[in-house]
Amino acid sequence: MGEVILKVTNLSIGFSPNFDVVQNISFDVKKGETIGIVGESGSGKSITSLAIMGLLPNGGFISKGNIQYFSLYNQLWLDCSVAQNLIGIRGKKIAMIFQEPMTALNPVFTCGYQVSEMLITHLKISAIEAKKITLDLFKEVKLPRVEEIYDKYPHQISGGQKQRVMIAMAISCNPDVLIADEPTTALDVTVQKNILNLLKEIQTQRNMGMIFISHDLGIIKNIANQVLVMQKGTVVEKGTTSEIFNNPQHVYTKALISCKPPLDKRFEQLPIVQDFINNPSGDFIRESNPQNRILQHQKIYQASPILQVQNLSVYYPNQTNFWGKTTSFVKAVNEVSFEVYPGETLGLIGESGCGKTTIGRAIVGLQEITHGNIIFKDKNIKDFNVQDWKDYRKSVQIIFQDPYSSLNPRLNIGKAIQEPIAFYNKNLTENELKQKVEYLLQKVGLLPEHYNRYPHEFSGGQRQRISIARTLALEPKFIICDESVSALDVSVQAQVLNVLSDLKKDFGLSYIFISHDLSVIKYMCDRMVVLNKNGELEEVGECDAIYANPSSQYTQKLINSIPV
Repeated sequence: MGEVILKVTNLSIGFSPNFDVVQNISFDVKKGETIGIVGESGSGKSITSLAIMGLLPNGGFISKGNIQYFSLYNQLWLDCSVAQNLIGIRGKKIAMIFQEPMTALNPVFTCGYQVSEMLITHLKISAIEAKKITLDLFKEVKLPRVEEIYDKYPHQISGGQKQRVMIAMAISCNPDVLIADEPTTALDVTVQKNILNLLKEIQTQRNMGMIFISHDLGIIKNIANQVLVMQKGTVVEKGTTSEIFNNPQHVYTKALISCKPPLDKRFEQLPIVQDFINNPSGDFIRESNPQNRILQHQKIYQASPILQVQNLSVYYPNQTNFWGKTTSFVKAVNEVSFEVYPGETLGLIGESGCGKTTIGRAIVGLQEITHGNIIFKDKNIKDFNVQDWKDYRKSVQIIFQDPYSSLNPRLNIGKAIQEPIAFYNKNLTENELKQKVEYLLQKVGLLPEHYNRYPHEFSGGQRQRISIARTLALEPKFIICDESVSALDVSVQAQVLNVLSDLKKDFGLSYIFISHDLSVIKYMCDRMVVLNKNGELEEVGECDAIYANPSSQYTQKLINSIPV
């Protein structure tokens, strides 16, 4: 590898004078090298990256140590903790792909304008040149219909497409160091593979240093040269990728590696980090009995469906004529049909932009249907009156993909979770409501003392758990999980999946589980529906059968893209 280009020495970050959330972190980033940082949600991964960019939130400060960037142009070390030294560096020399693209992109400007603006500011080029480069970048990160997306606003494109716009923006000025904070979280496996290959290719071409933060150990193993394992703000182990994955020394590292849902077997319950810390041998893990699964399926499919989706199509206006009449449409969902049975978990998978989220939103009544029917308990939602909708929205809930944009920043999380409970249970006292909220917080791995904190005070993974707690507040019978564990580290992901599995058994819940992670779909779901990039149904069947013997080349492509 090349010479050191970024040096972090004994870095400690605090939010109060007597407490550091990150303690004595040290590492070097060399040209052409990738440093992978892994650890549970809240371990300090993202805060470390924000400190390097000089973007610590209000109240955050570097209490000890320093961050130095070696400029290839003036041969000087610059202390990146000093604000004036970041002018001309942030965005141009050290760029960052943020974890939550919806909050990182400005909602009042088009996607193309935001990337072009960065090019104009840093490279001093014309708007015409900037647009041409932006369109090329959009093609490079595999965005469809680049001319259209250039003129679209962030809310008009899918979560995966927003993440790719962020990646295009980050690499636009050929940075010396790229910080990638969960850059493939919102992406399906095929696009994820393309983006990882793209980042490797860019890194090789430009001899760029990279810090890659991820909770997906398969990705870290495939992209990183060096790995730092963080726990509670400290580095518990670091070494080469081969050393960390083939011969981990710390019990916490061993636990992280063991928590990923396997593709070749099913467990009765997914192990979490604390299980391995308490019992490093792992002899507490129990594989599920295939015969019990067969009996369970026979029981599920003897009943009538709780939900039927019949020839569902959702079209979005694409072009209009002089008089404002729509002349062409984008077919986000095209003639899709499936059923969900009581007690079943149905998986929806496919590439980003294939219509998975659109189907989920249509089912809960948040998206207008072009044609087709959605029937819940033998009643078409097209025929619902006001009271029917009120009852339906209590029974059918959705866990949204982007936790930050679905939470009110002005409400503390206790009030946000309490709000729907109070609406449907007007006789409960304030103390009873608080007890219910604290119980839900504990069920998703948070603490009662988090009640009075606001969304911005939590990490991305913690915010996702808050959204899940809020969804569970009304004890629904049918839940749509839209990438509900995509932002969670493997241990918390296992914990939340176990909670969802337990709730399904205890209350007879039914789920539609939307995810790009096939290992999660395979563990959680009884059947899966595969959608192709045209929003059409590709394949439906039992999860194990499809994984072992996919009938479609498209499904085979998805399976082959899973990081090992």
